Amino acid sequence: MAAAASASAAAAAAILTESSTLSGSPRSTALPSPLPRFYSSSAISPPYFFRPILRRRSIRPRSPRFYVSSNASAKVAERKKVLIVNTDSGGHAVIGFYLARDLLASGHEVTILTVGDASSDKMKKPPFNRFSELVSAGGETVWGEPAEVGNILGSAVFDVVLDNNGKDLDTVKPVVDWAKSSGASQFLFISSAGIYKTSDEVPHVEGDPVKEDAGHAAVEKYIAGLSFSSWAIFRPQYMIASGNNKDCEEWFFDRIVRDRPVPIPGSGMQLTNISHVRDLSSMLALAVEKPAAASAKIFNCVSDRAITFNGLAKLCAEAAGRPLDIVYYDPKTVGVDARKAFPFRNMHFYAEPRAPKELLGWTSTTNLPEDLKERFEEYVSIGRDKKEMKFETDDKILEYLKAPVAV
Repeated sequence: MAAAASASAAAAAAILTESSTLSGSPRSTALPSPLPRFYSSSAISPPYFFRPILRRRSIRPRSPRFYVSSNASAKVAERKKVLIVNTDSGGHAVIGFYLARDLLASGHEVTILTVGDASSDKMKKPPFNRFSELVSAGGETVWGEPAEVGNILGSAVFDVVLDNNGKDLDTVKPVVDWAKSSGASQFLFISSAGIYKTSDEVPHVEGDPVKEDAGHAAVEKYIAGLSFSSWAIFRPQYMIASGNNKDCEEWFFDRIVRDRPVPIPGSGMQLTNISHVRDLSSMLALAVEKPAAASAKIFNCVSDRAITFNGLAKLCAEAAGRPLDIVYYDPKTVGVDARKAFPFRNMHFYAEPRAPKELLGWTSTTNLPEDLKERFEEYVSIGRDKKEMKFETDDKILEYLKAPVAV
């Protein structure tokens, strides 16, 4: 008993360690943000992808529109019962949908418990309005509050429980405690790469210092202190996918198709990470099927390439087949809140998935040039390119810069 308690305490302490437990140097060369410049450009000349460390390159085929993970090519030897507690808002909701679909295709039993009410207006939006796909594949969908998970599911027993909802311990603790008391052998938690402390060194790697006062940090530490047979933490960043209800690539499409300038804070050379949700789903599915390899580990749930803001804008314009006009601005000088004016952090912010590659044998399939073409096709198919929109914050920026706007 004492040994188990000591092991749990050690695992909890490992969450906040300042060095990576993986092989090789845990850091890469510092890349300070260039100083802002204020000009308009219709062509981007610098390279817009950045690969931080040398590695064997792999062929990246065009991603099929309806992706089925490689794990689904054959039925798994051990069929597991999986519960996904899914958020009803934000960009993370699509993760639960994709994972449920992939696990069902692989032969697992899946129940997805979504926060809220099945009849709410939120459920009329993606990815919730596609839940019939899960039911058709043999999955079960239920709704309710995570704090009532025991009452909602009754005596049901699950091998794996994934929390893709909570951002603080008050929200997640009822789910974790219920999973433990009901006999689940594996607990997985969707945290966030935003938990990392700002650093002059990029990318963020598993084991880097985190913000100890962050809600996700308290959850991670609590889970690590429990004696699940297997537990793992996943830290996603920005993502794209059909069914995502939080704008990413759409923000650029909205401006490009209307021949409006794309206002980017700073120089546009800030590095970030954009992952297709199928990559996040395939990583989680591997953890379900390799619980020993995933046990007591933290995984950056991201693709393995970074991209600049300029590069993302250029790829979106190429996907749309339209010209690109970028204008750069300093949010403080203009007097706007960059967090509301732009969909990404105005800084170098990206992570690298070292742990999933080394421990799970995971590989990334995100291919932004091709993925964005498919995303634009859907953007047009749902009529968003014709939707009436207001760009009040953009107009304030453009007025300050005296940049012309097409009527």
